Amino acid sequence: MTDHRIHRTATITTPLPPPPRSHRQTSGLTLDTPRLYRVADAMRMLSLSRSVIYELIRAGRLRSVTQGRTRLIPSSAITDYIALLEQEAQNS
Repeated sequence: MTDHRIHRTATITTPLPPPPRSHRQTSGLTLDTPRLYRVADAMRMLSLSRSVIYELIRAGRLRSVTQGRTRLIPSSAITDYIALLEQEAQNS
């Protein structure tokens, strides 16, 4: 008579270490940090709608660049916009 039971074995794996991060920095950003963000990324980062992002760009409060037909927002523009908001909050 053969034994038809299923035998399960546990596999123990050790987690891989995180990939090495570059120690070189450019204006506070590591080389693996994106320097340009799509509008959808800026929307998530700033918790704003698409139309508000484009209105900020039109008003000159949020800088952007274009690459072909793609509108991109530099990480420095996001940092500058947040600093502008903080400055306006202090002045009110």
